[in-house]
Amino acid sequence: MVALLKGDARVGDDVKKSLAKPCAADAYPVEVAYASLTGGKSPDVIVNVLTCADSVGIGSYVYRRDRGAPGGYENVFADEEPTVSAAVNKGELETSTQFYDTGDEVCCPSGEVVKNYHWSDGRFTKYRDHETDYSKTTALGSGPAGGTGSEG
Repeated sequence: MVALLKGDARVGDDVKKSLAKPCAADAYPVEVAYASLTGGKSPDVIVNVLTCADSVGIGSYVYRRDRGAPGGYENVFADEEPTVSAAVNKGELETSTQFYDTGDEVCCPSGEVVKNYHWSDGRFTKYRDHETDYSKTTALGSGPAGGTGSEG
């Protein structure tokens, strides 16, 4: 998977630099999951690239099986917004990105933006996003639910 990322023109230079060497032994900072997102015969590959030091997401990608593409896979989604992480939710692609206010520690973001994507007409289209402001929620789960963002 690392070779595929390094050879992909859609993967940014900063992400490629993070893949120059493993974090420890032969462990690269890459998480891989498989799911059927694009309707192909083979499962799609969801790849998250993290930092070695603190496991913060720096790139998320979806690859679709394409025997004519280099390495046999075509990059059909890329997001390199800092702290990004991609996953599958109810059979569709979902990304989450944490955001930080001035003074927030890496462990403790101020909130999160979740974006949902649907595959249609040969590409992923965002159909919803939702922002949760952690400062507006309580430890016991009561009080206002975080929901300061937009849907659309």
